[in-house]
Amino acid sequence: MRRTALVEEHRRLGGRLIDFAGWEMPVQYGGILEEHRAVRGAAGLFDLSHMGEVWVSGPDAAEGLARALVSDPRRLERGRAHYSMICAPDGGILDDLIVYRLADERFLVVPNASNRETVVHELRERLGGANAALDDASLRTSLVAVQGPRAVGLLGELTDVDLAGLRYYAIAEGHACGRPALVARTGYTGEDGFELFVDWDAALPVWRGLLEAGAGVGLVPCGLGARDTLRLEAGMPLYGNELDAGTNPFEAGLGRIVKLDKDVPFVGDEALREVAAAGPARQLVGLRLRGRGIARHGYAVHLPGGDEPVGTVTSGAPSPTLGMPIAMAYLPPATSAVGTMVEVAVRAARVEAEVVPLPFYKRAT
Repeated sequence: MRRTALVEEHRRLGGRLIDFAGWEMPVQYGGILEEHRAVRGAAGLFDLSHMGEVWVSGPDAAEGLARALVSDPRRLERGRAHYSMICAPDGGILDDLIVYRLADERFLVVPNASNRETVVHELRERLGGANAALDDASLRTSLVAVQGPRAVGLLGELTDVDLAGLRYYAIAEGHACGRPALVARTGYTGEDGFELFVDWDAALPVWRGLLEAGAGVGLVPCGLGARDTLRLEAGMPLYGNELDAGTNPFEAGLGRIVKLDKDVPFVGDEALREVAAAGPARQLVGLRLRGRGIARHGYAVHLPGGDEPVGTVTSGAPSPTLGMPIAMAYLPPATSAVGTMVEVAVRAARVEAEVVPLPFYKRAT
């Protein structure tokens, strides 16, 4: 397994380490519930150094990425970011990612850890012939995130970046805890927060600086377990659960990021035009379970009293914020309307569930 620069720090703090996408990562410290509530009420600190960091630069970088991805990075202003996907020719999702524009000819693409090598390979192929260079900086970059309502006040004392002027999905070059850093106002929790891209060896001083400064405001280190329950409440998809090569963006409710009006062709555009015209064959929905039981990934969803499953759960867990079990699932369009009642097969039992809007949780602005 690969290890981040913070692995010994996680051990020192009592983190329970697991194999995640080939990386030894903390799944929890004091407990998932405690960490989840800290992020919702104060702040949490995450090591995300397993994520990829891929630089694309050069005169053709913007157009090359527009041809490679479903979004149109040419439309990004300097210092801004957007959510995107890289798709196969049949429209299936190879990965979801964030694209940051640092300069006119300089972009940072952040893929998931499990798909980094696939994304790098595909970008190299799709940029072939373009006047653009690709630099996979993943194994020399650390990524630390501070998330929660107190994140802005906490980080504001430790950075020279103007956080008040940094909009959501924006990025700026500066310093954090005295180290050079890219500070992005992005996250995967449903809360306000920041992701700090630093040199590999800068992770430890930045992590410790944040922990020390946050001790008095409720900041706690958080693992992948809390990150998963937080993103589930926020209705954010996870690759391998809601997203995969057999799923297209329209099925996942993310057709808005597919820019079919681009004046350049992109991989998967013909297949995605067909889906957009005909409508998706299934839709991602939210479920609130009304009975006892937890809907897990892969559990079947039935119409009340029906023998044959009509859908499948993609993610599910008890919601610490709502105090009830929640899940996301794929259902046929005819069964996906809000208020529809279904049943989730939880082991040998059927648990009643209601289709509800996503996200389950949205922070007050």
